[in-house]
Amino acid sequence: MDQMKKAYELLKDWKGDAYVHGLGVLDQVGTIARGFGKRALVVSNTTYMKPVADRVVAYLKEAGVELAGGVIAPDAKPNAPREDVYRLESYILHHKPDCIVAIGGGSAIDACKAANALASLGAKVTPEIDHYFGTDVVTNALKETGVSLIPLIAVQTSASSGAHLTKYSNITDPVVGQKKLIVDNALNPTVAMFDYETTVTMPLSVTIDGALDAIAHTFEVFCGAKEATYDKAREIAECAINLVAEYSKVLIKDPKNVKAREAIGLATDLGGYAIMIGGTSGAHLTSFSLVDIVAHGTACGIMNPYYAVLYSKAIQKQLKVVGAIFANHGFADKAIVDLKDRDLAVAVAEAMIAFSKSIKAPTKLNDIPGFGEKHVQRALSAAKDPQLAMKLQNMPVPMTTADVDLFMEPLLRAASNGDLSLIKEM
Repeated sequence: MDQMKKAYELLKDWKGDAYVHGLGVLDQVGTIARGFGKRALVVSNTTYMKPVADRVVAYLKEAGVELAGGVIAPDAKPNAPREDVYRLESYILHHKPDCIVAIGGGSAIDACKAANALASLGAKVTPEIDHYFGTDVVTNALKETGVSLIPLIAVQTSASSGAHLTKYSNITDPVVGQKKLIVDNALNPTVAMFDYETTVTMPLSVTIDGALDAIAHTFEVFCGAKEATYDKAREIAECAINLVAEYSKVLIKDPKNVKAREAIGLATDLGGYAIMIGGTSGAHLTSFSLVDIVAHGTACGIMNPYYAVLYSKAIQKQLKVVGAIFANHGFADKAIVDLKDRDLAVAVAEAMIAFSKSIKAPTKLNDIPGFGEKHVQRALSAAKDPQLAMKLQNMPVPMTTADVDLFMEPLLRAASNGDLSLIKEM
């Protein structure tokens, strides 16, 4: 079956009319916003994203929606630093919009999600963002206070994290260089939009980072899938990884290829679908400690081959599926499906590494400028943080904090040097 058609069908089955996506759909934003009122707080980058932001503002005006505060609020810096969340909260509190229109990639949308929660709950619960990290804290606070969040329209412009479709808000404390998570269905945007044509304006490096994140989301969820979600997780992973493996190389040659941009956008959307039916695990956990030196998707792309070997005993079925995909696209020998045990895991890891090399992505931590021992220690410390415990529990073989030094430290050493032999299997 055509993988792009399959992707549209999967997303339609999941989101229905709550998701407006495809080519040339941006002009619908005005009508959607008008359904919530006459004043919208628009949040966007106004340098390289200015053409898209200007179009959104024009569509809002046509629909009779004015800018709350009369200006576009600057979006968040990469990885959604906490100070940008507080700044956006102040825009919401000062201008009291009927809805928020977040234009951008994962960082902009994640920051708006968190700022919306802070602005809505800060007076009755606490204005300190640390309180909301973890799972369902926002939902519980909304129930206890009777407060509602402001409608959020997430206008995705980058094939990246799937933030416009999910319950996650990744926020970074830049002082310590650590990312933390709010995981809460209350943060799901009220309406999501993604006009895949807008990604043509994005740097190729951003789209490639998103492609790696699409693999990471779908691969990690597939590896950790339980019986009830296994078939759906497999269907999503097969479609997304096929799209990335086929079309990333097209974008390398022709960054303005609209069909390839559409394909990678669909793959990252499927990544968003995946993390709503299951959880990411090891590679995502480690990526949170690398925010000061490398983009998120690339960090996950580096780490997943090594975690595949760590999980080897528990994910043999998944490895055969993923190995066959990479073999079909020329990144492994077709006999990979005949392998088993650690040999299979190593072969799949090598195929994933070969794919990353084909798109000029780093494949070991020492490839990243600025990487050092402090990042290893930061990652080990973060793995023991109770607020990130969900990532350990999402692993195909759940890890406890007592296991971190025994299994994760050798893995980080392996990922540092690209030596798969150092990894201990769980």
